[in-house]
Amino acid sequence: MDTRGGDSSHQDTDRGTAVEFVYRPTAADFEEALRARARRSPAGRAQALMAPLMAAIGVVTFSVLGDVPLPVWIISLVLCMAIASWGTVRGLRTMARRMFSVVEPYGQCRMVADERGAVSTGERVSFTMEWTVFREYLETPRLFVLLGGDRAAGIAVLPKRGAQDPADVDLLRAILGRNLKRL
Repeated sequence: MDTRGGDSSHQDTDRGTAVEFVYRPTAADFEEALRARARRSPAGRAQALMAPLMAAIGVVTFSVLGDVPLPVWIISLVLCMAIASWGTVRGLRTMARRMFSVVEPYGQCRMVADERGAVSTGERVSFTMEWTVFREYLETPRLFVLLGGDRAAGIAVLPKRGAQDPADVDLLRAILGRNLKRL
């Protein structure tokens, strides 16, 4: 994959052309990606449901062991579930802000993807990723979200707004579809 200038958005590869996205990451991108992961991936659902589930188990355990009256038990359960759910949402927002703080110094990013993987170049850093680094991907109305595989527990966020041409979104979707499992 050549990223040294030229018209890289239309390079020939083994099975099609490369696609180029140019964008500046935002905290909202990471928040949307983490919310989508929490809804659609097994690991994300487990992470999102862990706090409310543990709160419910704790309330039930203490209510049964403490011989708590049923109305107090129900009120406690509802309050604990609400607080744990709020904490989970706040935790996702905090995680998104932290993830964004890592990539914010990169500035504007240019990502070129083809059948072998993707090269991402920021104002201060560049890196190459083969598709084998990721196991699966999901799509939201504004993003492609790549989820780490067996050897990498990470998330890559590719905003659709970075497409140089509207057809590039479909081209990237096709490349991802051939190389990763869609959630």
